[in-house]
Amino acid sequence: MNLVYGVKDRPKFGQLIVFAFQQLLAILAATIAVPTIVGNGMSQSAALFGAGVGTIVYLAFTKFRSPVFLGSSFAFLGSMFAAFGGAVSVSVGYAGLLIGACFAGLVYVVIALIVKAAGVNWINKLMPAVVIGPTVAIIGLSLAGNAIGDLMKGSVTKEVVEQVAVIAEDGTAQIVEQTSTVPVASHWIALLCGLVTMFVVILCSVYGKKMAKLIPFVIGIAAGYCVAAIFTLIGNATGNEALQIINFSLFQNMKWVPDFAFIEAFKGFGEGGVNGGYIATVAVAYIPVAFVVFAEHIADHKNLSSIIGQDLLTEPGLHRTLLGDGVGSIAGAFFGGCPNTTYGESVGCVAITGNASVVTILCTAFLAIAASFFGPFVTALATIPSCVMGGVCITLYGFIAVSGLKMLQPVDLNDNRNLFSASVILIAGVGGMALTIAGTITLTEVACALILGIIVNLLVNLKKTKN
Repeated sequence: MNLVYGVKDRPKFGQLIVFAFQQLLAILAATIAVPTIVGNGMSQSAALFGAGVGTIVYLAFTKFRSPVFLGSSFAFLGSMFAAFGGAVSVSVGYAGLLIGACFAGLVYVVIALIVKAAGVNWINKLMPAVVIGPTVAIIGLSLAGNAIGDLMKGSVTKEVVEQVAVIAEDGTAQIVEQTSTVPVASHWIALLCGLVTMFVVILCSVYGKKMAKLIPFVIGIAAGYCVAAIFTLIGNATGNEALQIINFSLFQNMKWVPDFAFIEAFKGFGEGGVNGGYIATVAVAYIPVAFVVFAEHIADHKNLSSIIGQDLLTEPGLHRTLLGDGVGSIAGAFFGGCPNTTYGESVGCVAITGNASVVTILCTAFLAIAASFFGPFVTALATIPSCVMGGVCITLYGFIAVSGLKMLQPVDLNDNRNLFSASVILIAGVGGMALTIAGTITLTEVACALILGIIVNLLVNLKKTKN
């Protein structure tokens, strides 16, 4: 594709700040969602700080040639739950987060050393375009449900208590109360705000001139936020919950300084609860997931390579991207507790805006670090309602999916070998084929689809390989 700014280009300072802010908006929701889901007092600001540090480490290892931001990885959610679940205290659980991130990072280091010695030709043979293209498409398509789900809801919630019947072991029915948290806003109002965001992003990207074309997400989010704010203010004034989209109450619990993970983790090491059995539990929870994320790492970098017109697996090299991802993940977890990974949202932002400047990514990393210490800024970003981010994510995830399908263009789909390889990946991924092993290791639909696709591709080309 035609890039407005190439990898080595340096935008003007004023533009650079705006571009970096746009990248930050693209990765923000997912980055702070992981610590929110895991709970146990994990800090969103610390996760943002860790993402910034991890990205700087990644850029350094890749010789500043790979324009992508690293954020909190959802793949390790089960591993993080296991670290807290097997700990005798919350502090020991934080220690487990750091130990687990080190295990996962070491897996990347080992694979990087193997790749350095053996090269990348085996990867290209194992995962040709007919395999990697549909897999990249699945990365976008697998997130479609999240985007649409967010599009239909606001961020103001309330607790609802429901009475449900539960059948006991003796066959008798018991009535129990279950509490759930639900959005209060009308899904029609949320949908309107999300669609305003989406259409503004599209119009700016297609018809925008100069800066408007380069910052469609900033303008789109601002437009959606303004509409949502108007509805929320009216709803607050009239007491109409259906109009309340933005959760302004977040400012009441604002924190100025991040609660870094290593501070609590060091307390855990001092408590003596980190023994051999606990370390083994953490290792089993983290190491297999690292191999799963390795497959997604290749898919992300193949996709980014096609966007910037440069094969990142050969220059700067897969071994460098792996080292950057692995060591960056350890660094990110040291501060935020969350292992990091390259973000599809960041790749999508590069593709849509045509801005592949590594300087922009570096500036985004420093902006994330600085923002984590400024409570009002982080809190203001956190108030961006789900429906507005849903409108943005429709375009981001859709672009990732289409990028994968574009990789299939040179593939001869009249050949049944290619047809079966691609179709199996698409159906397994879209169908949500995910597996849980031993209750803690989760193979995502992307990983399952990729593994199944590799097996099918090897099988249908077995005779061809022998010949």
